[in-house]
Amino acid sequence: MISIQHLNKRFGSVQAVNDLSLEIPAGELFCFLGPNGAGKTTTIKMMTGLLRPDSGTIRIGGFDIQKQPVEAKRIMGYIPDMPFLYEKLTPVEFLKFVAGLYNVAHPDLSGHIESSLSQFGLQEARNALIGELSHGMRQRLLYIATFIHAPRVIFIDEPLIGLDPHSIRMIKNLLRAKVRDGMTILLTTHILALAEDIADRIGIISGGRLIALGKLGDLRTQSGDKGSLEDIFLNLTASPTPQTLNPEP
Repeated sequence: MISIQHLNKRFGSVQAVNDLSLEIPAGELFCFLGPNGAGKTTTIKMMTGLLRPDSGTIRIGGFDIQKQPVEAKRIMGYIPDMPFLYEKLTPVEFLKFVAGLYNVAHPDLSGHIESSLSQFGLQEARNALIGELSHGMRQRLLYIATFIHAPRVIFIDEPLIGLDPHSIRMIKNLLRAKVRDGMTILLTTHILALAEDIADRIGIISGGRLIALGKLGDLRTQSGDKGSLEDIFLNLTASPTPQTLNPEP
């Protein structure tokens, strides 16, 4: 579903992404981990078409993001770490606007929106201005908007920012349910316990290079570290020249 081949991106003297290749099949929840400045967000922005790579190819559902951007973006959703929302719209107006952008032909769009608002605990705020909502409420609204066109692939940069424990549990359950239904999800997070809890596979990037890839058990075997994901991550990324494990076949 997601195919990256020999991806490179440089900003001045900084090689942000260095010869990155990665394959993520349909129906997988993939966690992309790395320290600050490792290249995670740059990679996601290239996968979503917001940045152009210096070299390499990216295919989403078989569509080349550079050559077929409309087709690729039609099947994807993106939740950035610092999202922009139209603060002078209400949640209902914003969701109808997003549905219009994607030409959503839901037989009962208004009913679907009301059901989603209720599911995410936003029913009482349906007619408030988005600018008046709390950060957590805005995050929940963004999830509704991202799922409204039934995308096949979702990119999420820090999925739990600003959410309370109830919302965190709801989002975790929702993401797992979406994956069971065949959706492909790639997310980045600094909450290693989250990745340990929900990821099907984990990729660790440092200095723009993919240094480890596999299930948690694979990473333990490759690293010789039987501890937690936090232990493995810290050991792999502590050095200025991080160790690279042999990736899975």
